[in-house]
Amino acid sequence: MEQLKHECGVAMIRLLKPLDYYEKKYGTWAYGFNKLYLMMEKQHNRGQEGAGFATVSMSKEAGTEYMFREKAEGKNAITEIFGRVTEEMAGELYMGHLRYSTTGKSGLQYVHPFLRRNNWRAKNLCLCGNFNMTNIDEVFDYITAQGQSPRIYSDSYITLELMGHRLDREVEKCFDEAKAQGLEGLDITNYIEDHMEMANVLRTTMKHYDGGFVMCGLTGSGEMFSVRDPWGIRPAFYYRDDEIIALASERPVLQTTFDLQAEDIHELMPGEALIVRKNGESHLEQIMPAQQLSACSFERIYFSRGSDCDIYQERKRLGVQLTPAILKAIDSDVENTVFSYIPNTAEVAYYGMTDGFRQQGYNVRTEKVVWKDIKLRTFISTNNERNDLAAHVYDVSYGSLKAHVDNLVIIDDSIVRGTTLKESIFKILDRLHPKKIVMVSSSPQIRYPDYYGIDMARLEEFCVFRATMALLEETTRIDGQALIQEVYKACKERPMEANHVRKLYEPFTVDEINKKIVEMLRPKDMQAPIELVFQSIEGLHEACPNHPGDWYFTGHYPTPGGMRLCNKAFVNYIDSLQK
Repeated sequence: MEQLKHECGVAMIRLLKPLDYYEKKYGTWAYGFNKLYLMMEKQHNRGQEGAGFATVSMSKEAGTEYMFREKAEGKNAITEIFGRVTEEMAGELYMGHLRYSTTGKSGLQYVHPFLRRNNWRAKNLCLCGNFNMTNIDEVFDYITAQGQSPRIYSDSYITLELMGHRLDREVEKCFDEAKAQGLEGLDITNYIEDHMEMANVLRTTMKHYDGGFVMCGLTGSGEMFSVRDPWGIRPAFYYRDDEIIALASERPVLQTTFDLQAEDIHELMPGEALIVRKNGESHLEQIMPAQQLSACSFERIYFSRGSDCDIYQERKRLGVQLTPAILKAIDSDVENTVFSYIPNTAEVAYYGMTDGFRQQGYNVRTEKVVWKDIKLRTFISTNNERNDLAAHVYDVSYGSLKAHVDNLVIIDDSIVRGTTLKESIFKILDRLHPKKIVMVSSSPQIRYPDYYGIDMARLEEFCVFRATMALLEETTRIDGQALIQEVYKACKERPMEANHVRKLYEPFTVDEINKKIVEMLRPKDMQAPIELVFQSIEGLHEACPNHPGDWYFTGHYPTPGGMRLCNKAFVNYIDSLQK
């Protein structure tokens, strides 16, 4: 309902046969481009602010271009960049990226891939990734202390400079080895390209980072790689056969593009890299020791495509887990309750929710109560009139409830800021005159920002945080102001010791916070009572057992950098109040 800007999407293809093989078999020189295009379109959900691709041709003669890159901004960026494709760009290596900003920075210069040029083919480096680094200040200080001077202060460019420096060292090491063997001229170049080890480059680069990432890259000499963070925060899947090697952020993308079964595809493991050499040989290599698995649970709830066979079942289980709490909220009056959902990402959890009731023997009534219209635009310039128009992005099915008799249970995947609920959803649902509205979230209360590649709200934008701060102002049970100052001091003085923000929530139950949220979000003049039901942490882990990363809900960040940034966010919040 409230759109979150996702971590980005990546796509890679390595053709293992000569280019004319694909033209003869598939009838086109653009086989690689066609597959890359499909992989990127199937991941359009992961990024709509920009897109880019890069290709490498290993058969080009000296003096001709062999490494190509195209980038564009906007929702139509994929169509735009593929509209520039020419036969000259076709090669053996392909890499694509879809971008959502995770730092608030925008512009074509921030769209992936990033390219570092050099006269030596092996020193040319092109990078893209699904990542956000939480310690980029420290990495910047490290590389500038070595004398480097990145042109742009962003984790993408800084990573390009750091990895490019390590790539140079690897090439120079191979150069010295070749010279020691008495090689000269092109024999040295061939030796370098045949013997350079991308694993060395990755080990000496990625060890400096704290964050969630899937980093992908190509070199001008034909090396291809993708490496996953050691906590497994961000996802990556790959497939290999005798024609291609392909990698994507989501498994169904590979299934659809290459007509595969789920079991044909493998997940890149935490800290592991898929490395493809110039000659097409590929292997997996452990680049960093795997840490405690913290695979992102929000991928399963919301971000990834629901067409994945496992994610589909997990989202249904999230709905099933909610049935006891919903039954309590409607006083077991299933007969006079209509069940529905907020389109479109909550639809699968909705099926699970209704299945859960049927499994308990209830005959549930289901309706499509809410409709999402196209984004409305206006020429009107005043804020009030714009807000009124924005409130009508959603509409309702009139007559779908018995007025003043039926409860309405309506499920969404998450409740973040609460703005859409207050300005739109609750107002239009009240027009149906339900006896009671039970607003259900298939995820637990979102209490903390993400710092691993998802553009989520600041602390003060979360409705759960705002409600908790309001309760601390009002409570007589404890000295709320003293607790706020205690947490502020700890966050400021000991940011690496623990996530001190968690203490703010300890005095209150989930139900107490829920009631305060309702009080804050309830529109004026609304008639129907509202109750909130959130997924429990236990229910989340039961539904998604292989993705325990839950820092959005619990504050248990898997890396020190995430914890430090959360503490810093609270300090910034309190400081802003005092200005």
